Amino acid sequence: MGGPSAEREVSLSTGRECAAALREAGYEVVEVDAGPDLAVRLAEISPDVVFNALHGRWGEDGCVQGVLEWLRLPYTHSGVLASALAMDKQRSKDVFKQAGLPVVESLIAPKAEAAARHVMEPPYVVKPNNEGSSVGIYIVKKGANTPPQLAESMPDEVMVETYAPGLELTTTVMGDRAMGVTDIITDGWYDYEAKYAEGGSRHEIPANIPKEIYDACMDYAVRAHQALGCRGVTRTDFRWDEARGLDGLIILELNNQPGMTPTSLTPEQAAHVGIGFPEFCSWIVEDASCDR
Repeated sequence: MGGPSAEREVSLSTGRECAAALREAGYEVVEVDAGPDLAVRLAEISPDVVFNALHGRWGEDGCVQGVLEWLRLPYTHSGVLASALAMDKQRSKDVFKQAGLPVVESLIAPKAEAAARHVMEPPYVVKPNNEGSSVGIYIVKKGANTPPQLAESMPDEVMVETYAPGLELTTTVMGDRAMGVTDIITDGWYDYEAKYAEGGSRHEIPANIPKEIYDACMDYAVRAHQALGCRGVTRTDFRWDEARGLDGLIILELNNQPGMTPTSLTPEQAAHVGIGFPEFCSWIVEDASCDR
C-alpha cells in the first residue's frame, strides 16, 4: 500500500480497508508502505501472499509485479504484461480496437505542443497516458480559442483524445464475471475530488439505462479484461451518449487495480451481487499466484 505515485493517499486508504477486512476474515495481515526497500522488506516478512493495494505508477504498471515474480511471491490482480498494457492508455486502446471494442480517437503529443496549439479539433481531453484516478485531466470545450494551460507536473508526453459526451458508466469484472453497471452521477466532471471525497458523486446501481446498453457494458468489460490478459479484479469505465444508442457507448479505460476505499465503486458492485467486503477481499487473496 502507499508507494510513491500520485495516487499514494488513495492507495493508503485502499490498503487500510482491505487489511481490516482480511483480518475480519481470519487472515494474519502485515501492512507495508512500499518504498525503495520493498524487496528487502518482503524477503524479511516472507508472506504467503502479497495483496497489491498500490495504485498508479510502479504499483499497477507491471513494475511491482516484476519484483514479486522475481521473489516468487504469489500476488493479487494482474500480471506484468497485462498491468503494463492497462496502465498505458494508448496501448490498451490499440488492444481494445484489435478486439473489436469501441474507443475514441486519440494520439500521444509532446506536452509543449499540446500547450501551444490545438493538436486535435475541440472538443477534446488532455491527460497523462499512464496515471489513473482522473489525475491531471483537462477538458477543452468546443469553440475554445486557446489550448489548455498544462501544469508543470504533467508528463513530457500526454494523451489527447476526442471528448466523449454522455453518462459515466462503469463495470467491475471478478475473474470472468461482470458484476453490474453503475451510473456515476456528478455535478460536473468525475475528477479526483468527485471520486474520493465524501458526497463527491452519487452511484446508481444498477444503472437506469436500456437493457441493450447494460448488457453491452457487461460484455465489453469482460472482453476488455480478457483482451489485455488481466487477472483477478478489474473495472472498465465507459461513456454513453444516449442520443446515439449503442453506437454512443465507448470504453474510456480499464483499471487493473480498482480502488477499494469507502467511496469506491468496485466494493459497491460486489455488494450488489451479494458479496460482502471481507468475502470479496478473501476471494482476491485466494486467487493470488505467480506467473500471472
